[in-house]
Amino acid sequence: MHTYEIRCAGRVVSQVKSFTRRHAVTEYLRSLGCRDEELELVGADEIAWRGAVYTAVETSETEPTPSNE
Repeated sequence: MHTYEIRCAGRVVSQVKSFTRRHAVTEYLRSLGCRDEELELVGADEIAWRGAVYTAVETSETEPTPSNE
């Protein structure tokens, strides 16, 4: 699992832990009350909602993967 900064218009609006950038953006927007039918996929990892485009950028923080020892 990775930590992503959610950005809108160049500003960091949140930080989310997720497995992919697209999932991080989608979950952030859902937490704001956005319904799936309101989401518009703009790029591979960009989603538009009400005219604003949201992206996710991976930070250097990652959670360690449990090892099977």
